[in-house]
This record gives sequence, C-alpha cells and structure tokens, in this order.
Amino acid sequence: MKRILVTLSLLLLAQPLFAKELKELHDLPYGDHPRQVLDFYPAKSDKPTPVVFYIHGGGWQGGDKKTNPKAFNDKGISVVAINYRYVKQAVEEGVKPPVKAPLSDAARALQFVRSKAAEWNLDKEKIGATGGSAGACSSLWLAFHDDMADPKSDDPIARESTRLYCAAVNGAQVTLDPKPLREWMPNYKYGAHAFGLPNLDAVLSDREALLPLINEYSPMAHVTKDDPAIGLFYGGEVPVVGSSPKDPTHSAVMGVKLAEKLEETGVEVVLVHPGVKDPKYKSSTEFLIDYLTK
Repeated sequence: MKRILVTLSLLLLAQPLFAKELKELHDLPYGDHPRQVLDFYPAKSDKPTPVVFYIHGGGWQGGDKKTNPKAFNDKGISVVAINYRYVKQAVEEGVKPPVKAPLSDAARALQFVRSKAAEWNLDKEKIGATGGSAGACSSLWLAFHDDMADPKSDDPIARESTRLYCAAVNGAQVTLDPKPLREWMPNYKYGAHAFGLPNLDAVLSDREALLPLINEYSPMAHVTKDDPAIGLFYGGEVPVVGSSPKDPTHSAVMGVKLAEKLEETGVEVVLVHPGVKDPKYKSSTEFLIDYLTK
C-alpha cells in the first residue's frame, strides 16, 4: 500500500503546471499608448508552446491585429497579435524617424510576450514572427537586428531578448534604402513616410544624411550569419530584377535580392513566388508550423 501511495504521489508531482486551460486575452496593454495592445490566443498544451508573433500590415499607417489563430492553435502553437503606433502618431509624438515607433513597439511587444512565458505556458525560445507588407518588414527587422535586450535595465521586460527562432512573411519590403530599390525596380515609390518625407525622390536627394537611419531601420542592413531561418512568400508576377512590376511595393524582386544575400551569408532561407515550381511550403503558415513544431 505504501508503495502504491508513493507511486501516486510521484505521479501527481510529475503533473505539468499548466494542465489547466488558459483563456484568450484581448487588448492587453504592453505600453502606455492606446495602440500598444495585443491579443493572446493560447494553444491547449501540457508543456510550453511555441509562439507565432503576428504583426499586421497597412504601411505602418493603418490596419489592425485581428487574426484567425486556428491553424496554429490546432498544431499546439500559441498566437500573439499586436497593434502598434502608426507613423502619423509617431509624428505627433515627435518620434524621429517616424518608422521608429512601429518597429520599436514590435520589439517591446515581443519582450513583453517573453516576460509572460511562465504565466502563459510559452516556449520563449521558439517564437516565429509573421505578417504581410509593412508587418512583414517589421518581422524581418526583428529577425535580423542584433538583440535589443538591456540586461542591466531596472525594467524586467527590457531585459528580455528580441531575437526570433524563425520568421515567415508575405509581400515583404526588405529595405528602406531608395538607391538599391530603384536599381531593382525603376518604378518603386514606397517608403518615404517612414522618414517623414513626401516621396521617395526626397529620400533619394537627402540619402547621404539619412543613411544612418536608413540602415538602422532596413532589415537587409542587419543580416548576419547567426540569423534565424526565413520564409519569403510573394504573389504577383514572376520577378525580373531591373523591371517595373505592376506592384513594386510587394514585388518578389525584393525577395530575390534578400534571398541572395541570405544565401551568401549562410542564413537558411526559403523563397516562394509564382516562378517557383513545386515549393516545399505553399504558405507562410505551413512554414511556421513546420519550423516551430520540429
């Protein structure tokens, strides 16, 4: 009888701490601004779950965090979807350049999520970012940027890492530098609002003075060999470098150029666009599920 009781006690002690079901959370603040809020969609699991970190698109000027987490939750992956300050709000607050606001918000939200790992039953090492357009650009910026954690900070959230396990994005802008963008696509016009300027020609004319900021907020400028695996997904036309595509803002030409740099640097990359036959992954969702559940 004693042996049975001991066995039962050991079994009870071995039970996971997170056997209870966690509840969804909506509009949870990670900062003081009304747009610094996130939604949390927990996956049911007795062990810490991987996380998909969703950053919505909209040119850093619009959009919302609303998303459907089912495909990930069904595979045991939790989802966090964030809102962030738009560039117009950054201008109102005097943030320079304006793009600093949405990007630094994404980093802070990621740190906030990591700070909740124990409470939310999360594997803080396995976080993959995703998004489309500007949200894709933000995801890549996080993926490539050096860790922005401040280990000496009095703020425990600021001590958390901003590095990612992987990222899979849709229609991503890969740089904010107008010079290579115009060389790749002569009709490229997007991105001046990131620096509070009226058009890309204005960025080009002031490029030398802006270059430190361009490099700081351009994902491609931060690529190093220790970066995580990347999935790049594009629709539209078959990319031709030097052409003028119908939708240059989301053209796979950018994916081609980023993939070249990642391959040269030794970073694992999957590039999918209409010119790729029989891709291993048909979507960013498939990529994230595979990488986060390996």
